[in-house]
Amino acid sequence: MIITRYIGVLHKDTPVETTDFLIVGGGIAGLFTALKASQYGKVIVLTKKTIEDSNTGLAQGGIAAAVHEEDSPFLHLEDTLEAGAGLCNIEAVDVLVREGPERVRELIQAGASFDMKNGNVALTREGAHSKARILHAADTTGEAIRVALVKKCEESSDIRIIEDQFLVDILGHDQRKECYGALVYDAKTRQQLAYLAKATIIATGGAGQLYRYTTNPSVATADGMAAAYRAGCRLNDMEFIQFHPTVLFSYSNQRFLISEAVRGEGGLLYNDKGERFMPAYHSLAELAPRDIVSRAIVNEMNHSGSEYVYLDMNGIQQVEKRFPNIYRTCRESGIDITREQVPVSPAAHYIMGGIETSTYGETGVYALYSCGEAACTGVHGANRLASNSLLEGIVFGQRIVDRAEEIMYRRRISIDEVFRHFDQSWFYSPQQEGIDPPEAKKRLQAIMWENVGIIRNEEGLKAANQEIEEIYSHVACGEDLFAYYEIVNMLTVARIIVQAALWRQESRGGHFRSDHPARDELRWLKHLSFINC
Repeated sequence: MIITRYIGVLHKDTPVETTDFLIVGGGIAGLFTALKASQYGKVIVLTKKTIEDSNTGLAQGGIAAAVHEEDSPFLHLEDTLEAGAGLCNIEAVDVLVREGPERVRELIQAGASFDMKNGNVALTREGAHSKARILHAADTTGEAIRVALVKKCEESSDIRIIEDQFLVDILGHDQRKECYGALVYDAKTRQQLAYLAKATIIATGGAGQLYRYTTNPSVATADGMAAAYRAGCRLNDMEFIQFHPTVLFSYSNQRFLISEAVRGEGGLLYNDKGERFMPAYHSLAELAPRDIVSRAIVNEMNHSGSEYVYLDMNGIQQVEKRFPNIYRTCRESGIDITREQVPVSPAAHYIMGGIETSTYGETGVYALYSCGEAACTGVHGANRLASNSLLEGIVFGQRIVDRAEEIMYRRRISIDEVFRHFDQSWFYSPQQEGIDPPEAKKRLQAIMWENVGIIRNEEGLKAANQEIEEIYSHVACGEDLFAYYEIVNMLTVARIIVQAALWRQESRGGHFRSDHPARDELRWLKHLSFINC
């Protein structure tokens, strides 16, 4: 149990805005939910930075759905359960695969355009999928979806998108576990705002920035998870972190992802001796689940002392047309993928855990919902099946609106009620002197990468736990409240990830313990859950 306090303070003169639906997050989950919610009331969408800053815009491979006559929701379910290593919520997976095709059709109706072949939607195959079921728009699928949804939202008079709004805390009743909205820090005006809503939806994305190297944008700092945890929501499965195996090697924090679809189309992995190594690790070779490919790459790197392996795309016909964004980005780095192999290594990519929700996005706090990567529906289990994430955002976004609709006509919220029930005696009093937030962030990312990464052990996890507690106890506020709130959120969630990884003494999916390398179905076929109390 890790107890943490509110980090914001609500004042009598805090500016207040009221709406029916408040959605925090501007990726596919937040925007699709906004479109659906606008049929029943006014919607405000808050983004941490700009509407362009989300993981959705960076998603390359595509969105998985059983839309082909030779495929079926049942086969999609089987593949998802297999990848999830025994910890998927079967009910949630069933919802995903059955309702997914219709949600994808609605995406297309909203303006999302996917590649076509012979008059039909073109489908590709990715790792651990038994069928070609990935709809794509070249290798910029996420951006194509994001642009279409933003355009559709901007056309609606019932949706307002407000940028530069940092989620500080959930406003609610601690004893009754009820949500009234959110306390937000406006990065431009440098003041706190209160947004009151009948239904509040957290769609803030993931936690990749907790690591030194990640595919995630700078906004992915687990803010929604941390705020929900402080508000009394459970966080589940936090030890399961997915590292994308093929990321263009560089020394920058945010690295360029090279889509799983490249291996689905025939891309092959080689070590620095020119040996193709994946067949030795798994019968599916390059199409094995991501955790297996990532560990194989790390093993090859350790054997050779190299910082990367090589991805060969020369066997893919017209690779520059199928993957134009990858071709262009690699060319900018001096690599011609039509003739040269690409240096790649793994990077933090996706967290399977998050805010525990029902199959209708309910968090256990009344009128507070979550969807997308911030949520843990149980769909992904211990290891997400490739391209299920975009689908999850829209399927459960729809279901949130289905459930929240019933409270739209009978719930009334006032700022006076919020003041009566928001317990401000229980808030975090920041230090003015100590470790400044940028330094704390740099240290945290290094600790997480070295000790809570692809391969873990008890000694490293205990060291990480001690170092993170030291940083948490001494981080200073300073003048930059944005940076301070962000690092507190990162530290809050990092503490939980480390504790979960320490407790789970086995290896399963995205959690690998070198001191407990086997799966233990007798003791560990269960979920770890954290609640602030």
